[in-house]
Parts: sequence; C-alpha cells; structure tokens
Amino acid sequence: MEDHLPDIQRTKVSSIRLSRVGVSGVDFPIYIKTKEGKKVLCYAKVNLFVSLKHNIKGINMSRTVRTLMKYRYTSFSRWVLWKFLYDLKNRSDTEDAYAEINFKYFIDRVAPVSKEKSVMSYDCSFIGHINKHNEYTFNLRVSAIGTSLCPCSKSMSLVDSKKNIGKGAHNQRSIVTVTVETKRKRTMWIEDLVGVIEDCFSCRVYPVLKRPDEKYVTEKAYENPKFVEDIARDIATTLQSSGIVKRYKVKVVNKESIHTHDAVAYIYRKLKGKKWIEASRGLK
Repeated sequence: MEDHLPDIQRTKVSSIRLSRVGVSGVDFPIYIKTKEGKKVLCYAKVNLFVSLKHNIKGINMSRTVRTLMKYRYTSFSRWVLWKFLYDLKNRSDTEDAYAEINFKYFIDRVAPVSKEKSVMSYDCSFIGHINKHNEYTFNLRVSAIGTSLCPCSKSMSLVDSKKNIGKGAHNQRSIVTVTVETKRKRTMWIEDLVGVIEDCFSCRVYPVLKRPDEKYVTEKAYENPKFVEDIARDIATTLQSSGIVKRYKVKVVNKESIHTHDAVAYIYRKLKGKKWIEASRGLK
C-alpha cells in the first residue's frame, strides 16, 4: 500500500544543504560489554542525524529509526556503531551519518573504611560519525562527580601551616565531562576513563558512607586541595601520557558552595605527530 502513497520528502527542490537532520531522544535497549567481559543491559537515549542534499526536500525519518531498531538488544561497541552508521548512511542515501548513544552505566563502589558496597552511576555516550569518504571517527564521553576542596580557602584558614592545622575550608561538588578519541586499534574502557577522572578529584564520592568513611573522605579532601584548573590539568596530563588517546576534551564544573556562580575550566587538545597542541579555541 505504501507504494501508492505520495513520498513528499523526496520532492526535488532548489535550496540549501542541511548539515544534520534526524531524530533525538529515541528510547532504546542496548548491551554494553564491561571491562571484565560481562554484558550489562542499559537503557539508552539515541540521537541520529544525516546530512541532506540541497535538492531534496526532506529525509525519510522512519527509515532512520527502522535502521536503528535492527540493532535493539545488541552489544554496542566502537565497531558495532560503525556498522550501524554505515548501514544508516547507505539506506538514507546521504553523504554522512552521525549518532550519539547516551546511557547510564553502573560501576560497583566500596566505601573506603567500612567497605559498604554500593553502585555509582555515570552518564556515558558512544559518539560516531561517518563522512562522505567513509572515514569513521568514534568518541567515548563520560561524566563523573567528585569533591574538591578550595586551596585558597584552606590556606587562609590555617592557624599552623607547618602542622597543616586550620579552621576548615569550603568544598565543591565537581562535575567532570571527558570526551576521548583513541588511536586506531586502541581501546579506552569506560571503567578506565572513570578511574582517570576520579583519581584527579580532591576525593572520590560514594553513594553510601558510614561515619568512619565520612571522616576519611573529609580528611582526604583536606589533604588534597584543588582548584578547578588543577583538576582539568591533572586529567589532561594523565590522558596525554596514556599512549591510547589522540584527541580529548575536558570540562570541569565546580558547583561553588560560597558563591552564586560556578567555576569552570576547559581543555581541548589533539596529538599532532608526537606533540600535543590546542585543538580549538571555541569550546562550549
């Protein structure tokens, strides 16, 4: 019956090429492989886009989602995303295709003293793009939360700098988002990227803390004060020395506890030959 219905999207026009047209917020079930080799079911929100030629009125939106649905309950990875985008590009008769697979990922967490077990959730994304030359790029994006203690506040509140004794310092909740593109045939696991981020906070945070744990977290942060700039630079330095990453973005937001505004730092760098250089001056 569809063959007898008008296909308005394919109407010829004389207009402007569109960089991206598609759908966003598609609810979708996927599996993600853990570093330990297990598969876990994740609920994803998917954004899909293709480019549109200047002489075509619109894309076939249903074809975009229908292509995605063939991959439901699939174990997604860098190369599964590539296969999907290749299929989408060919079925849509377009020059390029782009996808964001956004999902919550859970990692076991053990409290530092009491060893109370819990889980931490992380906002993660698999981001893929195939251009008109069939060149594929893949990015892993992870967001994590930690605590930071202000070095300036601590310094001003010290009553005995030699013994590191003071009246206190204010803390912030730090929200870090890191996007990495790895070298070909190299893998950055979600667990590893989370570890890179959390090692650079004044202290990690935990869903469950008993009193001895809270004492540990408080004292550890006090012994390890960091500005938003320190966290961003520490993460960047670790990524650059990993031997895995060839391009990265770091965004650090400190939710200030004594100000009405946030403190923010960005870094965006890429590897050119053997040298790391700034990749963009226009970060958002």
